[in-house]
Amino acid sequence: MPSCVTMYEYHAWANQTMLNRIVELPSGVYNQEVKSIFPSVAKVMAHIYTTDWTWLTIMKGTPMTEAMKLAGPHEEEALKASPQELSELFKLLSARYQEFFRRETDLNRLLLLDNPYTEVKEISLDQMVMQVMNHGTYHRGNVSAMLRQMGHASVMTEYALFWYAGGTPNAASAVGGGQGGHT
Repeated sequence: MPSCVTMYEYHAWANQTMLNRIVELPSGVYNQEVKSIFPSVAKVMAHIYTTDWTWLTIMKGTPMTEAMKLAGPHEEEALKASPQELSELFKLLSARYQEFFRRETDLNRLLLLDNPYTEVKEISLDQMVMQVMNHGTYHRGNVSAMLRQMGHASVMTEYALFWYAGGTPNAASAVGGGQGGHT
């Protein structure tokens, strides 16, 4: 089974692959209103970024409710960003995750998660990382559907394509993302 670090690297690669595709599209597509789970692609991508930021803050020891409050300015920054600027924000956040992985000696360590939407529960760091990856996968699927709804091909961000891209976030351009296929 792949490690949670590898799955995070997949997640970072998939986000960059999706943003690279969005940059190729006509400029208005990113903020175009769509009847979907989110009103625009920009809002979905900002949501992924903000949620990634929030989970890293939680994994570093900030209680969930406080981390969610602290995320506000980061969400505003992501919402104002162009796709290119958001890509850079994701790269900086990915570097923070990689630094966290280098410093954390036990990704199986349990943290008390005070989720305001459910009960308090002990969750391991590796499971939180898997949540980050799974959440991003779900919402990149939303983006793919929204792009198709607007008449544009999406890009493949499947885990299997990540293998062929070299298995690292920096390998996204090596394969080119496989425009059009599955999400």
